[in-house]
Amino acid sequence: MSAPTAPPGPALSTSTPPPAAIRGTAEWRRQGRAAHVFLIPWLLGLVLITAVPLLASLYLAFTDYDLLNAPTWTGLENFRRMGEDPRFWASTWVTLKYVVVSVPLQLAFALALAVVLDKGIKGLALYRSVYYLPSLLGTSVAVAILWRQLFGHDGLINAGLALLGVEGQSWLQNPTTALSTIVVLNVWTFGSPMIIFLAGLRQIPEELYEAARVDGAGRWRQFVSITAPMLTPIIFFNLVLQTIGAFQSFTQAHVISGGRGGPLDSTLFYTLYLYQQGFVNFNMGYASAMAWVLLLVIGVVTALHFLLSKYWVFYGDN
Repeated sequence: MSAPTAPPGPALSTSTPPPAAIRGTAEWRRQGRAAHVFLIPWLLGLVLITAVPLLASLYLAFTDYDLLNAPTWTGLENFRRMGEDPRFWASTWVTLKYVVVSVPLQLAFALALAVVLDKGIKGLALYRSVYYLPSLLGTSVAVAILWRQLFGHDGLINAGLALLGVEGQSWLQNPTTALSTIVVLNVWTFGSPMIIFLAGLRQIPEELYEAARVDGAGRWRQFVSITAPMLTPIIFFNLVLQTIGAFQSFTQAHVISGGRGGPLDSTLFYTLYLYQQGFVNFNMGYASAMAWVLLLVIGVVTALHFLLSKYWVFYGDN
């Protein structure tokens, strides 16, 4: 007597997928091809506008190139020359002072104004648009020319001081105040970080403030204990962006100083000196080396921001 056998199960099909699966796979592939087609302009821009010039400048940094003749390989001569160039160190010092002073002032002003606008005043959308306008115009040539007129010897600033009985000065021709006028211009372009701060303030739960008020905390205590810690990721984001932008500042100093960086190199930004070397003196090899040094400095400073952020930036899961 043979043992009973198990009832046969469903047969395993080894045939081709059903037509619906085939249509789904074909649609997926078609969409993939379409996505690649739309990515082609971006890829071309990345290669032709970014990657190729970047690699070309890296090669030119080790050459003597005057834009007219073929580049000549000189090795590390351009970098050695930087160490002996007093104007290179002067431009570096001016740029560092500008970054260290203008970025914190701009962020502090933007945060203070964002806190005020967060109180739900009427016409908030209009105020946000008006306050954001300087960020759109602050790096333009027109605003830099206007700034030169404001702080000139016969400008509006001195006219206002004259009404108060105070004798003004030529702010742009005084080495001790020329850089300060550009710092004020950068602080004036607070609109972009202010909008980001305002968006961050809207994400803080109102229950935290209600609990603080029940405990008797005033507005300053609420700001220190709730607003500032909750905004640290936004502060960090703005700090990184504005620091990178400050290192690359060029238009304001070029227009206000007439492209010379004066008086006495007091407004000689690093990028302005790089421009002078590359497009005025035709030392494109030296300018390329300066550009790579600037890139490395920005990279190091940004990395330091990220390394130090773990000590003061608090996220929701901390």
